[in-house]
Amino acid sequence: MEFDEWEPVYEAIRRDFGYDRDGDERARDVLASLTEPFDLERLDAADGATVAIAGAGPNLSDELDDAREADVVFAASTAADTLLEAGVGVDCMVTDLDKNPDTVRRLTERETPVAVHAHGDNVAQLRAVVPGCRDDWVLPTTQVASRGPVRNLGGFTDGDRAAFLADHLGAARLRFVGWAFDDPSVGPTKARKLEWAERLLHWLERRRGERFDVLDGRRGSIETTPLPIE
Repeated sequence: MEFDEWEPVYEAIRRDFGYDRDGDERARDVLASLTEPFDLERLDAADGATVAIAGAGPNLSDELDDAREADVVFAASTAADTLLEAGVGVDCMVTDLDKNPDTVRRLTERETPVAVHAHGDNVAQLRAVVPGCRDDWVLPTTQVASRGPVRNLGGFTDGDRAAFLADHLGAARLRFVGWAFDDPSVGPTKARKLEWAERLLHWLERRRGERFDVLDGRRGSIETTPLPIE
């Protein structure tokens, strides 16, 4: 994903939520000051593999076998805890540090990569959590232009960023577990974020020439206007 392709989508997201681009850039620069370049070869197992993209939805516990059957597992936020407690290995965690910082630190100590995302609202978390991690196991990411060790690989929420990361790494197939776009337990802002995650996954499947099961029965109602989809 080149930034010039991602940028119009980012701008649509930013306008929708009222995010401040300067704040995102400042957060990126803070994360850059706390990290070193991450060697993506540590995630080579995803190349040509079936990668389970585990969301933290209430249905994850019922779909653990699907995660176990995948070659590689990328977990969004607290999905990592659910998987690990069930004995399912996690090959990468994707997070903006809004929850479970102890899991982030513990995984890096175990030499499991954690993609840590910087945005305008989490600078305090970046400063509090990242210095306590094994630096060489932190993959720093941003939603604005890449700078230094911090990379923009596409995506907005933890879950869809995990999917974009797997795509960047050459995954042959993406399998989605623990995803609930219509989760009634989430508030209005989270519901809007899930709408964007749905849009972005639709964009990604079109880019890949793949159809994600998680979008079956939903494609006709997905708003695609902000996306570069023909």
